[in-house]
Amino acid sequence: MTIKRYTIAVILGDGIGPEIVQAALSILQQVATSAGLTLELTEVEAGAAAYQKYGDNLSVEALETCKQADAIFKGPTGLPHVRLPDGTEAGVLGGRFRNGLDLYVNLRPIKLYPNVPTALANRQPGDIDWVMVRENTEGLYASRGNGIVATSGQAATDTLMITRVGSERIIRYAFEEARRRNGKKRVTCVDKSNVLRSFAFFRQIFKEIAVEYPDIETDFIYVDAAAQAIVLEPERFDVMVTENMFGDILSDLGGATIGGVGVCAGANIGQNYAYFEPIHGSAPGLAGKGIANPLSAILAGRLMLDYLGQPEAAARLEQAIEQAFIAKTIVLRPDGSAEKGTQAIVEAVSHQLSKA
Repeated sequence: MTIKRYTIAVILGDGIGPEIVQAALSILQQVATSAGLTLELTEVEAGAAAYQKYGDNLSVEALETCKQADAIFKGPTGLPHVRLPDGTEAGVLGGRFRNGLDLYVNLRPIKLYPNVPTALANRQPGDIDWVMVRENTEGLYASRGNGIVATSGQAATDTLMITRVGSERIIRYAFEEARRRNGKKRVTCVDKSNVLRSFAFFRQIFKEIAVEYPDIETDFIYVDAAAQAIVLEPERFDVMVTENMFGDILSDLGGATIGGVGVCAGANIGQNYAYFEPIHGSAPGLAGKGIANPLSAILAGRLMLDYLGQPEAAARLEQAIEQAFIAKTIVLRPDGSAEKGTQAIVEAVSHQLSKA
């Protein structure tokens, strides 16, 4: 068996980050060993703890280590009490990576697993299985840190920026994702084109690119209607593509329909770099108690294996997670937390992997 080696920059994160990242890495190493892969892990200091220690949440040296790796595996970062002089959290890394490394794709799968409590009545696995493709570098969040406050103190403004280049590449990625999936092969454009010119522009670009993909069905929906449809008719969706802030909000709403963000992972992908993470916060109140749910981090590992060109290993991990849910060895509370603790979930997935 040919051994393939991948270098992974690991950011343990803050709060529960180290616990769930180490849990996920133990599973990833098990998958890698059985697939003939070698994951060479390099720990990188970043986040709130790094800010407290060095005055910077991501040093030049740390960023360079991340750039040299084949992928970045990141735990949740930030602590509520560690803040910048302007009052915002000092440990959050999203902006540093997404814009700094031009990670224009934010990919968030939304899938209901067997035996997972859902807030939606009469929904079964298979009813909810879609993916959010969110533009990650522009939109309203392009104004991060650049908003204008009137000298009178009576008004403030942030600018929503949608460009042709940014729209073309994220929309094309969404259509390619629909081709990769074995589902409905449908891409839904989510916008507010009935009100804002920027979104009318986005929709027009979507229509232009859709012509290149005659095998993929297209769908259009306004963002407010999409929020309702995610709850009332989630089976409508396969791949959803939208602007930065809309995607941020709707993907968390989607998470609420499948047991919470504890079972949601995120990939941030660009032309040359990518990082993978649980999408929830650092939950410092749970740190050290052994009860944090590591599934989001484990699922982020599955996304990373796919990105590294190891779809079979990724599928094996996905199947092990699903089988653990079916066997009811993974038990989640209604809020998405781990009923039997962190280690019980690790053991449940590991057991299924050893059977495969």
